[in-house]
Amino acid sequence: MNALLILLGTGLLIGLAIGLVVKFVAGPSDPLLDQVNELMPGANCGACGYPGCAGYAAAMVKQEAKPGACPSMSAESIASICQLLGVSEEKRERKVAVVFCSGDDDKATRQAFYNGVNNCRDAMQVAAGAKTCTYGCLGLGACARACPFGAIEITAKHLAVVHPELCRACGKCVQTCPKKLIRLVPASAPIHVFCSSPEKGALKRAACKGACIGCRKCSKEAQENQIRMNGFLAVVNYADPPAAEVAAVCPTGALRGNIPGGKAVVRQEEESNA
Repeated sequence: MNALLILLGTGLLIGLAIGLVVKFVAGPSDPLLDQVNELMPGANCGACGYPGCAGYAAAMVKQEAKPGACPSMSAESIASICQLLGVSEEKRERKVAVVFCSGDDDKATRQAFYNGVNNCRDAMQVAAGAKTCTYGCLGLGACARACPFGAIEITAKHLAVVHPELCRACGKCVQTCPKKLIRLVPASAPIHVFCSSPEKGALKRAACKGACIGCRKCSKEAQENQIRMNGFLAVVNYADPPAAEVAAVCPTGALRGNIPGGKAVVRQEEESNA
């Protein structure tokens, strides 16, 4: 009992000391910074490149950053901050995350059935996952759980898809995916190659009916340098993307537009042993 009382007393004294230091030693608050902080969205997603909304607000007040880098901030808030700071908005091209894989249960074959921890990184440690294509999406939802905006859906056929109208390009899903299948690309790009496997076409076709087989039809149909071949994988040049009509020549459907708009329904499964 005495030990418990001593511990509680010590805690109270330390708390009191911290309070006194904050009150008498800390400098006065910055009214301008307080105003800017009130206009921040509070997402703390890191998409602006700073450690949270408070870090970005401080950088703007110090003239080290301009308004407009936050993808979650409304146009009205950006305009208000610009007026407060007397600066112009930083125009940035909007980007969205894309999962470069077509391997759902209807298209991808399996080498085994995974029955372990419901986490992509853990599942990858077991022979690179259950799918025959070792480059394919595992569909266990690590990216969906990491997304603070609910923009990623894990379909009933075990494939992660991004709803572009909800994505804010914060990059958390990019960091989370152990297969490195997710990339941030311009939102204006009309089509993408939903495949990441560099294997030869015959091997990919045996593992996934939706894979890019390296037939080069798309690169021939597109204008020069709009689609290049990285071995047996077609890659879109996002600096000069091809028109949506080019996707019609793809024999497997790997080259296509992003999913249509709609509210994502994310399957938030608990990370536990099955």
